[in-house]
Amino acid sequence: MKTIASLGDLTGKKVLVRSDLNVPLEGTTITDDGRVRASVPTIKALLEAGASVIVTAHLGRPKGEPNPDYSLAPAAARLAELLGQPVTLAEDLVGESAKATVAALEPGQVAMLENVRFDARETSKVDEEREALAAELASFADVFVSDGFGVVHRKQASVYDVAKKLPAAAGTLVQKEVESLSKATTDPERPYAVVLGGSKVSDKLLVIENLLTKADRLLIGGGMVFTFLAAKGYSVGTSLLEEDQIEKVKGYLATAESSGVEIVLPTDIVVASAFAADADHKVVTADEIPDGWMGLDIGPDSGELFASKIADAKTIVWNGPMGVFEFEAFAAGTSAVAQAMIDADGFSVVGGGDSAAAVRKLGFDEAGFSHISTGGGASLELLEGKVLPGLAVLED
Repeated sequence: MKTIASLGDLTGKKVLVRSDLNVPLEGTTITDDGRVRASVPTIKALLEAGASVIVTAHLGRPKGEPNPDYSLAPAAARLAELLGQPVTLAEDLVGESAKATVAALEPGQVAMLENVRFDARETSKVDEEREALAAELASFADVFVSDGFGVVHRKQASVYDVAKKLPAAAGTLVQKEVESLSKATTDPERPYAVVLGGSKVSDKLLVIENLLTKADRLLIGGGMVFTFLAAKGYSVGTSLLEEDQIEKVKGYLATAESSGVEIVLPTDIVVASAFAADADHKVVTADEIPDGWMGLDIGPDSGELFASKIADAKTIVWNGPMGVFEFEAFAAGTSAVAQAMIDADGFSVVGGGDSAAAVRKLGFDEAGFSHISTGGGASLELLEGKVLPGLAVLED
């Protein structure tokens, strides 16, 4: 994969950077600036190399048309604070404001184009439409740097097509992401433990199938665990259950047993009377979830069990929370996994998305993990063993 060094002397050049600034907002307030912070090293490196930087990114799902609720203004303001210099936000993506903003850009300065998903061509399934937008974006710059790891699994104009129209390379974030996730998935040091959570088994089917031939241990929590418990014949009350996946999960359990892969399921569950932060709740054994109650976290014994399975692992990958961590009463299982990964000596990767959000929300020191991915979907597809188009286009 080409890196920034392959682009040669950048003095006086305009660099189009695809960042991932898709941050959660409450009104215009960023509630988790992790992705903005992750974008800073590449931008700083380009500025130090004498370039001017044009940032393009998306935020939310504005459905292909301008929507002030999804303006990148909060991200531009936060990026300016982190860089310690102005970031000029154009009022549009490739219109008159964008053209004037780019034309005025001097070496060492940063501009940002408005939300790339305000243009329906960005996500179009029609190649010619994406390529037309990519051509307009490419006209602003001399080179392209792909640094939005959270979108490299998408064949989109600002990710894939523009990389074919300019000299292109991976930014430092994408480079680090690929190196870290490759280390964790290609010939990992063993024991190799993978912790999977989140709401649905169906979201992780390909991951499980791929890891059943690679991992030594699969630790299963979150909403997806109830389909596993149902596959073992347990009643799961009103917990999230994908009945159409039970037979497939039975097959996973059989395959794991025959291939020597350990699947670790919770021994106890925190159940609640309703899906609410203040709901009545109690701890029950995993095989005795009462009717009318729903599981919202793994229990304390399970937290200790999972920690023991993580403790001696040399490679640990975690994707998906163990419970509804947003509610304090159901955050202990996710906290137990995070703490166990910090305490372990192995190479530890947090697979982006809700897992990364949980690490920050629950107050853990990010430096305690070997790597925290910025891309939930992209990291998931790498765990599935897929080829990601936004990376393939950057190959030498």
